[in-house]
Amino acid sequence: MELKNEQPWDFKWSPEVMLEIELKDPDSFLKIRETLTRIGISSKKDQTLYQTCHILHKKGKYYIVSFLELFALDGKDTTLGYEDIARRNTIASLIEQWGMCAIVKTPMYENARVPVSSIKIIPHGEKKNWNLVPKYNLGKFKQKPN
Repeated sequence: MELKNEQPWDFKWSPEVMLEIELKDPDSFLKIRETLTRIGISSKKDQTLYQTCHILHKKGKYYIVSFLELFALDGKDTTLGYEDIARRNTIASLIEQWGMCAIVKTPMYENARVPVSSIKIIPHGEKKNWNLVPKYNLGKFKQKPN
């Protein structure tokens, strides 16, 4: 899959460029998963936050991934672009700064970032006032009709 050429870089996305992290302690996975539900893009009309990143555990490793990377892993068409990778990198950097993980392997364009002001972060105590909507549901499979 090729990334949209919105910035002066050009490469093909593959699982090898996913952002690998190392958990700080055994409880970090659940903490990161919950925290990521409160980080994303907010609707200007209502109190809705669209989660843009997830934590993925695959083959003994952990990754912070954009929901669009998950679509790519599923073999679906996606519009993954520079801004999506930059947003993922910024969010992972915040999770690292908050002491929940360490970034182990950074992808080729590790300096791609968006301003933190372009990402909405809902404090834990305010999440009940928001409609938190994931753009991808990890581990939830649709049941086949009988």
